[in-house]
Amino acid sequence: MQPNDTAEIMRRFNQAFLQHEPKLLEELIAPDCVMESIQPAPNGTRYEGYDACLGFWQAIATDPVAWFDVEDTVVMGENATIRWRFNFGNGGSVRGVNLMRVQDGRIVEALGYAKSPGQSAPLPEVVRS
Repeated sequence: MQPNDTAEIMRRFNQAFLQHEPKLLEELIAPDCVMESIQPAPNGTRYEGYDACLGFWQAIATDPVAWFDVEDTVVMGENATIRWRFNFGNGGSVRGVNLMRVQDGRIVEALGYAKSPGQSAPLPEVVRS
């Protein structure tokens, strides 16, 4: 595995959160990175640039009571999908995904989406068998 390929970048990205090691993020983020967090719904908050993205992710990685369970990571070329559960530390959690894009060995885009309570969408009634 090459040190700058997407799978390796995602492995190191996940490791920063799983091991609460925010310093690991410093070499993974592109100067022009764009990240959208999961809150507030429906659009999240947009962070632009290295410092903004790094600051957001490091704050999560240093939280001593919250943690991530990485359920799956799928890589397709320069794109990756990370499926996760974020545990708040008080028994609460939320499941979600990050849609990631890597160029030249750095994360350039990270879009977060989560399953969260809120207003229900007007979905059609479907009979389940």
